[in-house]
Formats: sequence, structure tokens, C-alpha cells
Amino acid sequence: MSVFQKIEVLINENRLEEAILLLNNEIDTNKNDDKLFFTRGKIHWRLGNKAQAITDYEHAVDINPQSQARIALDNARDVISF
Repeated sequence: MSVFQKIEVLINENRLEEAILLLNNEIDTNKNDDKLFFTRGKIHWRLGNKAQAITDYEHAVDINPQSQARIALDNARDVISF
């Protein structure tokens, strides 16, 4: 089972803090994977950690301007400014 599959299982089981810990470990070893930051950002948003989510989205977009995090970042900024 891949790391992303493990993370998806944890998310589906609503074990979000465990998913974040696993993501943190992966980010420590692979700081250039925008998908890791995007996924962690989504979890932070779900947990209500909006500032941390935006930081993760921004990091993902810095790594890959075409990242799916671009849409999430734009939406998050719209929500915050509303």
C-alpha cells in the first residue's frame, strides 16, 4: 500500500491527526511534492486550521504553479475575505 493510500484510509476513517503525522513524515523526506502539501492543507482546512491550510496551499503552488492547490488557495482566500 502506498503512502497516499494509507493517508486516504486514515482520512476516510476520520483519523485526521494521524494522517497529518504521516504527511509530516513524508514532507520531511520529500519537500518538493506539491501533492503532499495540498493534501495536508485540505486536512488542516477540514480541522478548522485555516491559516495552516492556506500556508500549505501556498507552498504547494510555489512548488508547482499548476497544482490543484491553486484552486483551493483561491477559494480559501475568497472565504477568508468574505
